[in-house]
Amino acid sequence: MIAISRRQVLLSGVFLWLFAVVGTTLVALTEYSTSAAIVENERQLLLRNLYALLPMNRLDNDIATDTLELPASTLLGTDDDSTVYRARLRGEPVAAIFNSIAPDGYNGKIHLLVGVYIDGSLAGVRVVKHAETPGLGDAVEIRKSSWIEDFAGKSLTNPSQDRWRVKRDGGDFDQFTGATITPRAVVAAVRNTLLYYQQNADMIFDQ
Repeated sequence: MIAISRRQVLLSGVFLWLFAVVGTTLVALTEYSTSAAIVENERQLLLRNLYALLPMNRLDNDIATDTLELPASTLLGTDDDSTVYRARLRGEPVAAIFNSIAPDGYNGKIHLLVGVYIDGSLAGVRVVKHAETPGLGDAVEIRKSSWIEDFAGKSLTNPSQDRWRVKRDGGDFDQFTGATITPRAVVAAVRNTLLYYQQNADMIFDQ
C-alpha cells in the first residue's frame, strides 16, 4: 500500500508538472503570436490620433518615426522621458505633437496629445487616456463632445495667459455642468505645453 501511495504521489506530481509546462508554453505561444498584431494596432491608433491633429497634406515626413525623447518636465506633467512627434514639409518644421499629462484630473492623470504649430498656435488637442467620471468628466473625449476642439488655433496670446482658465475661474474656457476639475486640469496642461514649446522650440527641431 505504501509503494502504491508513493507511486500515485509521483504520478500526480508528474502530471502537475506536465500541466504547468503545457500551460506556460501555450501562454507564451499565444503572446508571441499576438504581440506583433498588438504593436501594429497601437501604431495605427497612434497614427489616427496624430493625423487627427495634423492633416496629412500639412506634412511629408513619417511623423511616427521623426521623434525626439524629451527629459521629464513639470510643464509636460511627466516624471519620465516623453516622446515628441515632429512634422515637416519639404524638410522645414511644421509642428510638434507632445505627449503631455494633466496630473490633477478628478480621478487621476489625463494623458493628452497636444499639437503645436511652428508659430506657437495649437493644431489641436486629444485626450488619449483618462479615468474621469462617465457622463461628466469624460466629455473631454472627442467622441463624447466637441469641447476639446475649441483649443485649435489658440496660443499663449490668444487668449492672453491670464485668461487660460475655465470661465468659473475667470478665464475663457467652458467647463462642464457638474464637472469643473477635469476641464480645469486639461486647460492648465495645454497652457503648460505651450509654455514648454515656447521655451524649447529651437531644441526640438534642431536635433
